[in-house]
Amino acid sequence: MGSSSSSGTPGTTSSFGEDVQFVNPFSKLIVLSNPNSGAMIAVSPSMQGRVLTSSADGWNGRSFGWVNRKLIASREIQQHFNAYGGEDRLWIGPEGGQFSIFFAPHQPFDLAHWFTPAALDTESFEIVRQSRTSVELRKSFGLTNYSGTNFRVQIDRKVRVLSSEEISKDLQLTKLSGLKVVGFESVNKMTNVGTQPWTKQKGLLSLWILGQFQASSTSTIAIPLHEGSVADLGQPVNSNYFGKVPADRLIVKPRILYFKADARYRSKLGVNPLRETGILGSYDSHHHVLTLVQHTLPPGKPMYVNSAWEIQDKPFQGDSINAYNDGPQSPGGPQMGNFYEMESSSPAAALEHSQSIEHTQRTFHLQGSEQDLNEVALKTLGVGVDAIRDALPQ
Repeated sequence: MGSSSSSGTPGTTSSFGEDVQFVNPFSKLIVLSNPNSGAMIAVSPSMQGRVLTSSADGWNGRSFGWVNRKLIASREIQQHFNAYGGEDRLWIGPEGGQFSIFFAPHQPFDLAHWFTPAALDTESFEIVRQSRTSVELRKSFGLTNYSGTNFRVQIDRKVRVLSSEEISKDLQLTKLSGLKVVGFESVNKMTNVGTQPWTKQKGLLSLWILGQFQASSTSTIAIPLHEGSVADLGQPVNSNYFGKVPADRLIVKPRILYFKADARYRSKLGVNPLRETGILGSYDSHHHVLTLVQHTLPPGKPMYVNSAWEIQDKPFQGDSINAYNDGPQSPGGPQMGNFYEMESSSPAAALEHSQSIEHTQRTFHLQGSEQDLNEVALKTLGVGVDAIRDALPQ
């Protein structure tokens, strides 16, 4: 985890090369790179094909992903969840409710009975093919939800480092001059390889991509919002996952919300698919790093699974994106690490035998002057980095 303190104060972190060198003896990494820039990413097949970390400036560049060195080096298997870290890891939803795949049938919805499925936590993915810029992986496994429904699932996952031209196109930017940039995407396909169709009555699954990033006391998440009435679009934000978020940590405006990402207070929020715009971002003003996360957002009103830890009245009216800030699980108690998360999900997948659903998430890190980053933030998020920097007390 480098020399960043657990309190989330600004400080240096490991370089990309240092993290790769440290992790390799425990989990052999595949390093993908853009031959025309310093963009590099490290993918771990033994950790479900996650992008563990990335760099915009070669081996010596800042390591953007949160890497749990202590857990990785221990080789220990945690009972509930192995928080190895990583900027793009695959889970499957829902997490809670009567169709949850994290709770066994009829068990209480509490931390003691919450278990991450092994296929999404500790088991390796098979490498199907790889090149200098991409790797394709696959995994087939079974899942059982809280209601006792059995699923046979195949995941096909392609991770790719993006060229400068692709980054400009994806972000609709005319220039990236003066900036150090890394961009990568994961294309995730889930197939029903069982004999039975997946139905609303027995529960549906969704693809869920989560990124863990290095937190600092100067990191703030910014999520653009669609304006409109609650009757038409639903609540602007769902911030009740772990209780109400304090006012000095979350500000919700008509077209954007700001959420503190300092790893000092455990909190989580979500935004429904009618309110969000397909992109969310964060800015670390101390290190001058703008991070953007794009994802596929289908038109219309598709169903999204609900991950609330309770028997739900509306199991298919969930959030399509989430943001999480780590912190002590109780006052003065332990916490997972110095990270925050930005996440996206696919719609709920009602699949017949051999049918599939796909979900793509792209992650971009841009480093440079505040002036250059301001232009990118205005274009992509609708606000400048100065607005993000000053939105919440630091």
